[in-house]
Amino acid sequence: MMSFARTDTSLVGRWWWTVDRWTLLAVALLIAIGSLLTLAASPAVAERLHLQSHHFVLRQMIFLPLAVAMIFVVSLMSPRGVRRISVFGLGISLLLVIATLFLGAEIKGATRWLHFAGLSIQPSEFVKPCFAVVAAWMLAEQRRREGVPGGLICTGLFILVASLLVLQPDFGMTAVVALVWFGQCFIAGLSMVWIAVLVGLGLAGAIAAYATIPHVASRIDRFLDPASGDSYQIDRAMDAFGQGGLLGRGPGEGMVKRVLPDAHTDFIFSVAGEEFGLIACLIIVALFCFITLRGFAKLLREDDLFILLAAAGLLTQFGLQAVINIGVNLNLLPTKGMTLPFISYGGSSMLALALAMGMVLALTRRRPNLGGLP
Repeated sequence: MMSFARTDTSLVGRWWWTVDRWTLLAVALLIAIGSLLTLAASPAVAERLHLQSHHFVLRQMIFLPLAVAMIFVVSLMSPRGVRRISVFGLGISLLLVIATLFLGAEIKGATRWLHFAGLSIQPSEFVKPCFAVVAAWMLAEQRRREGVPGGLICTGLFILVASLLVLQPDFGMTAVVALVWFGQCFIAGLSMVWIAVLVGLGLAGAIAAYATIPHVASRIDRFLDPASGDSYQIDRAMDAFGQGGLLGRGPGEGMVKRVLPDAHTDFIFSVAGEEFGLIACLIIVALFCFITLRGFAKLLREDDLFILLAAAGLLTQFGLQAVINIGVNLNLLPTKGMTLPFISYGGSSMLALALAMGMVLALTRRRPNLGGLP
């Protein structure tokens, strides 16, 4: 591990003594575990698709150093720098999301992807962290400066983001963005009347989606009553956990990756359960809990509203995405195509998560006038 003298006043030296090194270590462990599980799960999927066995591994290795570099570079930034890169990133990613509606390739009934030079990018992944920071800025500015319509701007941006995500369609990501935005509004001190209105609108939207969109209704029905439709992937995932037991069947010995289409993405946690067992799964869950809870613990001493709202939104996204993925694998939630942060295969997801975690590390760095956890 790198080491710097406390008297080192270089940019990297100041970063080393102010960044949360425990969170940095936990993120590094997640990335290492993700690389190991990609090696375990993806070759069987590639062979089933008549690709070279290490097709997905090699593609993931392209994005891995970029993600590590992004975490480091973004974590060097000041809160103002984080705000600026989020505004720029939100504008670009929204334009690319609009482009997917006209130029995107349709995959499983949704147009979420753009293809560049043999690589695919999902722009909506970058909307999540950037919108959380921009929304935090607008809400904080409304409290800080009289006459700034931050709440209205924030609401308008949310409606735009949610509308574009629904048009793709991506209802799971829409729900995550909505829950994070709602949480930020609550922390910012939104009146209880507006809280009740937002809760009502959310429930109405969920009911409307169930009543009018067959795809959504099918997933919820199959979750409530597995006999009502195809539950093949969930059944195989549950079998994998049962076969894995406490210590697992051993690296490379799992069978679920040979039959599940999404074993390297949405259901990689079941691969971990079968090949490495319950203990390995608990370690993964513990790392997610540690990163999320430690981040919130650091925010308890924060008195800058923008930093509080932005970091809380980013940490909520990170934890919520992990909860949804693991919940789907364990048949605790309806199926939803959402990656497990830093573990599932996916270049767009990894880079977007690297951006988000870099911003969390930047926002929670110790500042001389604020103190913080060691």
